[in-house]
Amino acid sequence: MSKKDFVNNLNTAVFTTKYILNKNSPILYVYHYEEDGAWEFSGMETDINEDDYRVLSLEEIINIDSSVLKIISMEMGYYAKRESREAEWIINKILY
Repeated sequence: MSKKDFVNNLNTAVFTTKYILNKNSPILYVYHYEEDGAWEFSGMETDINEDDYRVLSLEEIINIDSSVLKIISMEMGYYAKRESREAEWIINKILY
């Protein structure tokens, strides 16, 4: 997805957690799934259950943390991670 496509699709539904939405956790992991092209934005929580997930628009995620714009060209089948909100993103292939 190009930057232009990314910005032009601000209404795209993405998955995140209530912890990100309530600003209790920074976005530390971003997954771009190959199966369906879905995006998932998650934080430091390790014990997440189905009820913790929320669906937002891409624009809402950008408003929460605009640094995700740095990884907009990430291909499907990859994920980005960082140690803290201030750290640089590191992109890796998702190993299934």
